[in-house]
Amino acid sequence: MTCLRLQPSTLTGEIRIPPSKSISHRAVICAALAEGISSIDNLVFSEDISATLDGLVSLGTTVGEVSVNPGEPGALWLEGNPKLQIAQETINCRESGSTLRFLIPLATLTGGPVTFTGAGKLVERPLDAYYELFQLHGIEYQTRNGYLPLTIKGRFSPGEYKLKGNVSSQFITGLMFLLPLLDGDSRIVITTELESRGYVDLTIDALEKSGITVQNNAYREFFIPGKQRYKAINCRIEGDYSQAAFWLVAGTLGSGLKCLDINAQSLQGDRMILDIMLAMGARIVWTDDSLGVLSAQTVGTVIDAGQCPDLVPVLAVLASLSKGTTRIINAGRLRIKESDRLKATASELNKLGARIQELQEGLLIEGVETLHGGTVDSWNDHRIAMAMAVASIRCTEPVFLTGAEAVKKSYPHFWQDFCKLGGRADEWNMG
Repeated sequence: MTCLRLQPSTLTGEIRIPPSKSISHRAVICAALAEGISSIDNLVFSEDISATLDGLVSLGTTVGEVSVNPGEPGALWLEGNPKLQIAQETINCRESGSTLRFLIPLATLTGGPVTFTGAGKLVERPLDAYYELFQLHGIEYQTRNGYLPLTIKGRFSPGEYKLKGNVSSQFITGLMFLLPLLDGDSRIVITTELESRGYVDLTIDALEKSGITVQNNAYREFFIPGKQRYKAINCRIEGDYSQAAFWLVAGTLGSGLKCLDINAQSLQGDRMILDIMLAMGARIVWTDDSLGVLSAQTVGTVIDAGQCPDLVPVLAVLASLSKGTTRIINAGRLRIKESDRLKATASELNKLGARIQELQEGLLIEGVETLHGGTVDSWNDHRIAMAMAVASIRCTEPVFLTGAEAVKKSYPHFWQDFCKLGGRADEWNMG
């Protein structure tokens, strides 16, 4: 386990934001279902994206990659296989919830049996929404007391699929990839208010770019005609707002900085970081090719995390160093991420001198002038590790972060970028 000593420092300059992990998952899956060869540029082969690519290879897709510098964005070509077939009966999703929930429906195209395995918290993350659909559609499945490994055998049929909207949009996306390929028309009916709509928008956009039609009826029902065909794509992945958020907060708490490769008209739900930060008093400046922030004293506010749960750890850092009180609400789903992110965020930031009260569905944060440093842990969660890095720049003493390698899940070159902007991170032997 890697421990880094993070010295108090000021981050400034400009940084190219890594490509959106959410869009990357969707692009490679659409390409895998298309006839012909697709080309995808500006792709980071993080652990999550590698898990999805390996899973697609297990289902009969051919993948080749070109990466100039390991861990940094590269290009990929992919020869699709719209019928899919079992090349390997076991798909290891590692710790990627997107990989697991997106590929489960697609694996039923093969008829099975296919076994899904995973690591870390993914083994315990809920799949009840799929289990209920398996029972309704006669798909055989076996689990270990509801947890991974999961083995499935059988095929879904066209028809009506009911899903709750307050569990995870990943189940909706998984079905949206599958249903256009079935022999008849289907409907996905959302039985509760849909959270994380932005992720569903990304899915529909990716499908449309691949020639697939989905009719969105006010996010309560999605009508998907059957017998459709995916077409090969040639695309470049745009920058990731959930990753840009760390640098935007760092620039606001420090001396300002500039983010490159950000799409001002992005459909990413995490684009809400801009609205939230503006409400807290941040100073954001758009230019033709970049998004910049200036140093600012921010103030507390109420943050509804229902549509942007991944932003909570870094927003908690900003709130901890803002004047007044911040309340983060509708964040209960964070308890079943790579870690219990509400508990992890409160626990580790409090070790640094923050004043955070953990609530059942959120956090209550009283701002302080500065943090004092100390020893913290990533909880094997990439977003907790990166949040601690941002917090370190406003500490009076060093921060010792164990489990710093967790960033490999989504942003393998994070520490390189951190140091490029002026951060000071040294490996440290805690023994």
